[in-house]
Amino acid sequence: MRIYSGDALKSKVLSAPLLPCLQRKRIIMSRICQITGKRPRVGNNVSHSNIKSKRRFLPNLHKKKFYIPEEGKWITLKVSSTALRTIDKHGISAVLKKAKKQGNLLY
Repeated sequence: MRIYSGDALKSKVLSAPLLPCLQRKRIIMSRICQITGKRPRVGNNVSHSNIKSKRRFLPNLHKKKFYIPEEGKWITLKVSSTALRTIDKHGISAVLKKAKKQGNLLY
């Protein structure tokens, strides 16, 4: 049995290929709407004494399953509330087509 320590251990860990489940998590964990492309924005918390400190405004995201009748399958998307309203208005097929054209769709 070989025991690695220090820099040798770091090089072994960093050079190892990522497992498919970890690569998939990296995509799922991002806080980006797959339809509209909304991302976290940066702004300031402003106190009563007008002291400013940095903060993040996160989009209102939901993980939702949609049925696509043309393909006959279910897909799971991470969408914002605005995107849900758009899907209700135009339909999932039209919205997916437009998102693919804009390059926002990650699935």
